[in-house]
Amino acid sequence: MPGDRLQDWPKSSNCSRRGGASPTRGQQGRVVAVNRGVEGTEGQGAGRGPRHDALDVWVGRWINVGHVINEDGSPGPAITTSDVYEWAPGGFFVVHKAYGRIGEFDVGGVEVIGYGEASGAYGSHFFDSQGNVTVSSLVARGDTWTYQGDTTRSTVEFSDDHRVQTVLHERTDDGTTYRPSMKVTLAKVE
Repeated sequence: MPGDRLQDWPKSSNCSRRGGASPTRGQQGRVVAVNRGVEGTEGQGAGRGPRHDALDVWVGRWINVGHVINEDGSPGPAITTSDVYEWAPGGFFVVHKAYGRIGEFDVGGVEVIGYGEASGAYGSHFFDSQGNVTVSSLVARGDTWTYQGDTTRSTVEFSDDHRVQTVLHERTDDGTTYRPSMKVTLAKVE
């Protein structure tokens, strides 16, 4: 997954900028952000909408097979992973856990995918088993989702009634020219 700057994550609409004093006795409050507790606020606040519902396409258990793409374009080491996408508590974010192998190397990670009401954009944070944090913007156009980060991008094509993901990963060394780095297919198993 692309990118690598944590500060680029789309800001959530329930962040502390909403303000609001603590509720006084007899006044109703609500939880605006879990790490802020109960606050007195105006209105109902953020709710799930169609942009959140669109993330449901990811949810499920997937088997991922494919290969690295060598510098000359030929197939490289095999890739096999097990990927699980689940709704986080509250149903605003999807948590993706992956475990597997690229060639002879054990790999994995945890990704959080979400929609930021304030930014009006999807985003992804991927924490990999090598200690890297990759931050990406994520754009949905029909059955195609595109990750874009600082040095990587990925194009995900959903097919077969959203039971198959075909993914092309690309990378850049100069920030301009991208080359294919991995091609994988994920099949939903439940």
